[in-house]
Amino acid sequence: MTNRRAFLAATTALAFTFSANQAFVSQAFAQKKYDTGATDTEIKIGQTVPFSGAYSVYANIGKTQAAYFKMINDQGGINGRKINLIQYDDAYSPPKTVEQVRKLVEGDEVLFTFQLIGTAANAAVQKYLNGKKVPQLLASTGAARFNDPQNYPWTIAYNPNYVSEGRIYAKYILKEHPNAKIGVLYQNDDMGRDYLAGLKSGLGDRAASMIVGEVSYEVTDPTVDSQVVKLKSMGVDVFFDASTPKFAAQAIKKLADLGWTPVHILDINASPISATLKPAGLDISKGIISTQYGKEPSDPQWKDDPGVKAFFAFMDKYFPEGDKLNTVNTYAYSVAELLVQVLKQCGDDLTRENIMKQVANIKDFTPSFALPGIKINTGPNDFRVNKQMQMMKFNGERWELFGPIIEDTGPSG
Repeated sequence: MTNRRAFLAATTALAFTFSANQAFVSQAFAQKKYDTGATDTEIKIGQTVPFSGAYSVYANIGKTQAAYFKMINDQGGINGRKINLIQYDDAYSPPKTVEQVRKLVEGDEVLFTFQLIGTAANAAVQKYLNGKKVPQLLASTGAARFNDPQNYPWTIAYNPNYVSEGRIYAKYILKEHPNAKIGVLYQNDDMGRDYLAGLKSGLGDRAASMIVGEVSYEVTDPTVDSQVVKLKSMGVDVFFDASTPKFAAQAIKKLADLGWTPVHILDINASPISATLKPAGLDISKGIISTQYGKEPSDPQWKDDPGVKAFFAFMDKYFPEGDKLNTVNTYAYSVAELLVQVLKQCGDDLTRENIMKQVANIKDFTPSFALPGIKINTGPNDFRVNKQMQMMKFNGERWELFGPIIEDTGPSG
């Protein structure tokens, strides 16, 4: 009887131990979920960057982010996994972007794409990535078409929405220059057309009478000199410049050559001092107006800011050849910070579905370079990452912020 009891006790203990181990193993497997591109040790992501061509000024976005992820990997990675960032040059050419993104998805088998740079580039691969159900994460564009969770649930952009930004400029013009004759220079793509649409939306019924001229340019154009001359001939006194650094610098120079001094409003994409204003000439850039949502690294008011100091230390160690004062680099740093936050939220569920779920569930996240009062919030029906901005004016040396934080609470498009 004693032996039988001992046998039953031993059998019960073994069964319990087996059951407990099985439960533990099942729990472990349940906790770790991976899609292609993720393992216990690696998170493989892909990016196209204009390392060459007319838009190579944006190459620093890719260089800064590669350096940032190296820092993260040196610190142990994210939940023990190292980020493997694969980058290809697309020269800001949409056909090249298509080729390189296919290579990333079908050849390299990345978990998702990250910060593909440029409106045209992202537009060229949006349907492909959504068809493949591969996240098009934190795209470097503010075009409204990339904030459409109903029709493109695998795409989310990082940049402030161009339509929203256009509305903010319209509010400023109506308040400060209610009798303005507005001339618009815009890049003939989704970016430029969205800015124009936002300006018109913000001006409302007055758009038709206030906008006296609209001229576009192609990214392949050598200059925008003729477009600037045409707007001057129309009697424009508020020049709304919806362009990118190379062409914005040309426009600033042409204004100076003509001795023409309208109120010059410049979109945020073309506002970096190092990329636009310095090449054009700081003296002739004085008085230009734009918007911002991040701290200007050259502004002395941020010299003791912990986030800015951490960025400077990062640049010294991981990207010493980079320009610390170039806001292209601080932009890149901020997006990389947000991606790390998203991946931390994912935990051990590194499926593409969960990645999209987490990037659409950001609550009060504050990047190091966010202006005081600005926080990032997203939701399943609102993929807009940056919805808050503040006006600023260039004083000949640096941008000076003015006015309150403005939040666009309207629809993304």
